Amino acid sequence: MFSAVHPPDDPHLAASDPEPSRSEFKERLWAIIFEAETPSGKFFDVALLWVIGISVLAVMLESVESIHRQYHQPLLVVEWICTVVFTVEYILRIWLVRRPRRYIFSFYGIVDLLSCLPSYLALIFTGGSHFIVIRLLRLLRMFRVLKMVGHVRGANTILRGLAASRAKITVFFFSMLIFAMLAGTLIYIVESGEPGTAFTSIPVSIYYAIVSITTVGYGDLAAQTVLGRLITALMVLAGYAIIAVPTGIVASDMVREALHPDESTDACPGCGAHGHLNDAVYCRKCGELLDD
Repeated sequence: MFSAVHPPDDPHLAASDPEPSRSEFKERLWAIIFEAETPSGKFFDVALLWVIGISVLAVMLESVESIHRQYHQPLLVVEWICTVVFTVEYILRIWLVRRPRRYIFSFYGIVDLLSCLPSYLALIFTGGSHFIVIRLLRLLRMFRVLKMVGHVRGANTILRGLAASRAKITVFFFSMLIFAMLAGTLIYIVESGEPGTAFTSIPVSIYYAIVSITTVGYGDLAAQTVLGRLITALMVLAGYAIIAVPTGIVASDMVREALHPDESTDACPGCGAHGHLNDAVYCRKCGELLDD
């Protein structure tokens, strides 16, 4: 990221200045916080995931009344220790990148900020501490940790496959919504005339159709007429057939994405983004020149 500072040729001058320069210090911090392939970077990533897990676990435990009464103070201390860690890390990330604004408004930059805010908001608003569960979003950084154990290709294939299939899935979603609305309306026409019927409106009937098509079957509503039960059976069978459609869409896009070339694990010195091709010269997010 940063140009290396070469030691002076005179050994006496080198001995008189044993402290690393500021650029060397920032370069070491960069390798720890942003790079996942160095030993220090691996340790930092794993330690950060543990802190995230401990923080969220503390919030969950505090929501249990008996635990809250007995261990409120220790859990509060844990919560604030985690908050300080996240705050320091967030500030360091802003300090280390060349384009802080790019990082601040990036997806992970916003996630990192949200993981710090709840504890401070709790000082102003009652109950704000429960929003600390937002820190679960930071577990998305696990994909960065996966890079160091050789699974980054699989993680990227899943993410890119889901992104590539979003248009097809959107069309499928609205098609199923229309189908559920038509089926629900039909059920309402058939069942609404029965005494004591639970199908009191078209929205309620559409809810019943969605539950039937997805084969969830809560059992809170049930058709009474023979025709209504026949329609319900057809919706359930159609649901089993339809389930394979989105699976096939996503699977085909994942196979296509799996053929893409591998990506490097290097972070952009400008905004900290990962996921560049091995032969990339500029960052795919901010256009910053990538170092060799």
